Amino acid sequence: MASDYPFRRIVGVELLPALHQAAQENLSKYRSEAQKCFALESICADATEFAFPPEPMVLYLFNPFRESGLRRVIANLEQSLRVHPRAVYVLYHNPLLERVLSESSGLRKLHGTHQYAVYGTAA
Repeated sequence: MASDYPFRRIVGVELLPALHQAAQENLSKYRSEAQKCFALESICADATEFAFPPEPMVLYLFNPFRESGLRRVIANLEQSLRVHPRAVYVLYHNPLLERVLSESSGLRKLHGTHQYAVYGTAA
């Protein structure tokens, strides 16, 4: 789990209230000896409209959107990067729509295989 790494905080975005509630219940019960990040949060919101925090971040996607949704997320991220230039990494697992990220003016491909792609900023 991501909390095994020393992130300052971890935020998950769930569209459906039932999934958000399940995520909150899971987070309240989760404990691990390997855990290094304890600031775990689930937000019930539309991820295509999520306001990205202005600090460096890692964005993990497991092919969660149709193309139009992914385009909105990446456009939102690009706008956020214009206002707050910073280091951002996008880890895209099962990258069926990788071309959307490859078309981004603010991201460049750093690594990848058929199973995942890693994009990042120059910041």
